[in-house]
Amino acid sequence: MTYTIAAAADPGAAYMPIWAPLLAFNQTIASEAEGTSFALTLSHDGAPAVAGGLWALALWGSFYIGLVVVPEHARGQGFGRELMRQAEDEARRLTCRHMWLDTYAFQARPFYERLGFEVFGQLDGPSPIFPRYFMQKRLAVD
Repeated sequence: MTYTIAAAADPGAAYMPIWAPLLAFNQTIASEAEGTSFALTLSHDGAPAVAGGLWALALWGSFYIGLVVVPEHARGQGFGRELMRQAEDEARRLTCRHMWLDTYAFQARPFYERLGFEVFGQLDGPSPIFPRYFMQKRLAVD
């Protein structure tokens, strides 16, 4: 059998065919390999359009926060803190042991630190983008 490597014309469409065999393998070793997605949306004055929000994935006792977005004009009003509070409530409901995320130097490290997150890893590179911080918050499990 021969194989070739090529750039995907549509990387989004290529994701599932690439992910499926790994997911199947993971499922043979550890159950619930797909995890549980969680999302909160933020809209302006009840409009149906999503202006921001939070997306996370709970997997094997870990709660990964993949996206947190608050529109610039809405920052400083507590929306980010409330998104994170509700995400933490969900993580606890799912009995996750910790929450984790990553953020770049120009983004929100101080915000996450105020919420109890600590850096557990760092990738360095050229400023102003780097360093990239990997942060976690340990959750007490009842």
